[in-house]
Amino acid sequence: MDTASRTVMIVDDELFFRELLRDILKNAGFTIVAEAADGSEAVEKYRAHRPAITIMDIFMPETNGIEATKEILSFDGNARVLICSGVGYDENVEAALKAGAREVIFKPFIPEEVTQTIEKVLA
Repeated sequence: MDTASRTVMIVDDELFFRELLRDILKNAGFTIVAEAADGSEAVEKYRAHRPAITIMDIFMPETNGIEATKEILSFDGNARVLICSGVGYDENVEAALKAGAREVIFKPFIPEEVTQTIEKVLA
């Protein structure tokens, strides 16, 4: 698999979770091309970097992850967005999947689950 197909953007308003994901992904051989703290910033950085995978938190200030996912997919229908949830499977996760998110990654992150989910979406 070429390196461009292993690029990731991490979107979470909490620095702790961005750092945690960054460590997990770097250890698994992924390249972090961008990070964002809210949905609006995520859309802007997605346009600039076009990562293979975007990992997006649902609950963020300004634009939430569901709206940002819709916006990204409106101009790139092939975007691979994975949604993050700390509350388990609920109506927000369902809304994110309906908006076009490919999979869900639950917090707290389990490194093997994160990388297996990404590999599944990339396959």
